Amino acid sequence: MTNTAVHIHITGIVQGVGFRPFVYNLAEQYGVRGWVSNNANGVELELEGSQTVIDGFIAALKHPAPPLAVIDAITVACREPCGYAGFSIRPSVDGQCKTALVSPDVATCPNCVRELLQPDDRRYRYPFINCTDCGPRFTIIEDIPYDRQATTMRRFTMCPACQAEYDNPANRRFHAQPNACPVCGPAYRLLDNAGRPLSDGDIFARAAKLIAGGSILAVKGIGGYHLAVNARDEAAVARLRARKVREDKPFALMAGSLAAAKAHCLVSAAEEQLLTSAARPVVLLAKRDNCRLAGSIAPGNPYIGMMLPYTPAHYLLLGQDDIWVMTSGNSSDEPIAYQDDDALARLNTIADYFLVHDRDIYCRADDSVVRVVEEQPYFIRRSRGYVPAPVNLARELPPVLAVGGELKNTFCLTRGKQAFLSAHTGDLENLPTYQSYVEAIEHYQRLLSVTPQVVACDLHPGYLSTKYAAALDLPVVAVQHHHAHIAAVMAEHHLQGPVIGIAFDGTGYGPDGTLWGGEFLVADLKEYRRAGHLATLPLPGGAKAIREPWRPALWWLQELYGQDFVNRNIPLAQALPPGWELVLAAAAKGINTPLASGAGRWFDTAAALLGIRRTINYEGQAAVELELAAQGHNGRVLPYAVSETGGSWVLDYRPLFGALCREIQAGTASAQLAADFHTTLAAATCEVARHISRAAGIREIVLSGGVFQNITLLQQIIGMLAQNRLTIYLHRQVPTNDGGLALGQAVIAGERSR
Repeated sequence: MTNTAVHIHITGIVQGVGFRPFVYNLAEQYGVRGWVSNNANGVELELEGSQTVIDGFIAALKHPAPPLAVIDAITVACREPCGYAGFSIRPSVDGQCKTALVSPDVATCPNCVRELLQPDDRRYRYPFINCTDCGPRFTIIEDIPYDRQATTMRRFTMCPACQAEYDNPANRRFHAQPNACPVCGPAYRLLDNAGRPLSDGDIFARAAKLIAGGSILAVKGIGGYHLAVNARDEAAVARLRARKVREDKPFALMAGSLAAAKAHCLVSAAEEQLLTSAARPVVLLAKRDNCRLAGSIAPGNPYIGMMLPYTPAHYLLLGQDDIWVMTSGNSSDEPIAYQDDDALARLNTIADYFLVHDRDIYCRADDSVVRVVEEQPYFIRRSRGYVPAPVNLARELPPVLAVGGELKNTFCLTRGKQAFLSAHTGDLENLPTYQSYVEAIEHYQRLLSVTPQVVACDLHPGYLSTKYAAALDLPVVAVQHHHAHIAAVMAEHHLQGPVIGIAFDGTGYGPDGTLWGGEFLVADLKEYRRAGHLATLPLPGGAKAIREPWRPALWWLQELYGQDFVNRNIPLAQALPPGWELVLAAAAKGINTPLASGAGRWFDTAAALLGIRRTINYEGQAAVELELAAQGHNGRVLPYAVSETGGSWVLDYRPLFGALCREIQAGTASAQLAADFHTTLAAATCEVARHISRAAGIREIVLSGGVFQNITLLQQIIGMLAQNRLTIYLHRQVPTNDGGLALGQAVIAGERSR
């Protein structure tokens, strides 16, 4: 029989997912000879055997590959036979150019959960059980190729039993890099908030008892610390809110089982699929009417962010019926704690106890947050479980570093036809967050072996990310904020454009120096023109008007009624906030009263006029509560006005806000008017989109920006545009808020740099 030899190179997520053991066992099955190895670019192997057998082997590489593997390409080249006697796994080969994809962290698999809870298993109740199908990946990797010595597990030498599993091709832990057991691996400790160890014994049983009794625990996980508290204990949740300085923003929860989650929330098939996926994100679910959890978890909100256990420690900490608050281990606006000393220093005024372990986290990662829209995932935060998996692009780009925005920051690196969006960083205005951001950029560049040729940033000159970009010794491409939003969706869907992009958010810097945020753009991946926008609304006090929506609302009342507004039967006019006269006086003179076209500011103003929210405690709170008030009501289309000037359409707020004020005085319920606001804005938005579509001959509509986290508005716009046979594109891989901004920046800069 003729002997054939081939060299095969496989790229994709093929390291840290059991791919070499899979190849080894496949080689044994097919009787081929040769070797397999990790290298800096993926997996390579050499095979010798008959052509028919090798062809069958190559076909079997794809189906079925290991469940966590993602194969991007298989390249085959002929070789001269070397006369291999058998098949082996060779040591990994390092290299200068590292293009292998790193796997995201993976939730504990069913096999490991079964062993974890099986009394006669040698890893019974061992909180670091893992195998090639599950466990930490990205958060422990320091470098590639992915081998134990390149992870934070390198200081734990495997015992003979673990080493035997690691070396056995028939074992599920064959070449599982984080492999460990109670004899040789990491361990948890339970500490008080002064860092003193508590007594030995089953520390998870004790920790669970402490949480059940109302204590707050800081729990170290895969990507950082959580703050855990009993979700049924109103007093305990209130203490956590007070200590964390988080007045109203909802907390995420973890249920001990899917059944426990379903006992309190409505769970669709698509939501269940997300909850039980290997990524295990927080999924936004509707509460059941008989939900018995503490009301202060999500005050006034019919939705709960729920996730299921994704580490062995979680399975030990939560019983099947338990539900704990599992919120990020930080004070408000700070990055999540992930190093033990830092956690003890920062969280000891919040947590009563600490559940810590000695496996270092190399790269922090918050929980991802997703909801289901139109039966598909719709990201609010893309982090643990998804990062650093790339977004595949339509065309190859030069290497770009896109530094993102100021809030909900992520950054992005491009390499060939792939874009790597970072884990959630947070708000850069906080110094520790900014320091974490700089460190993460350096780590990603090293891990991905990307040396940027250009840096992309936002147009806003005051953003810390923009200043960081300017300090680099690289050509800078400044990208308009809303163009970046639209380009991010286009990149996900491989659109070249032109498209009509509707970008609705709070504020973004316009090229004219004003604050944009209610934009209708005709855009491709290089350029755009402003084809329409929401009318500008004054913001008395500048940034204060964002935190205090009563300011623009009060300005509007004076604009509409003059000084007589104080006599109107409108909630805001009947209970004027302190200092209102000075605010209006300054606004009348144009002092610190910038104009903004942001859709988010329209929501803020409407919420204040309707008496729903005058001041906010977290970003977007007024808009969130306006949407919640609207639920269960059929909205009416109130008066609105659109007009064209110089080829650009303007949607005016005056008729709509005027109608709201008249309806308030006529006694219409604020909840009904909240619904009317949504329906009117949706109808007006679609009218502008139709005008632009007819004039430009474009039928592709792209929706992006933080306002489209408002599902009521989003679904109404989708429904209305679909009636006009327009094709709508939404985000499906990255967040619609500023967490997806860097992807758009990167693609625009890459296209402009060709």
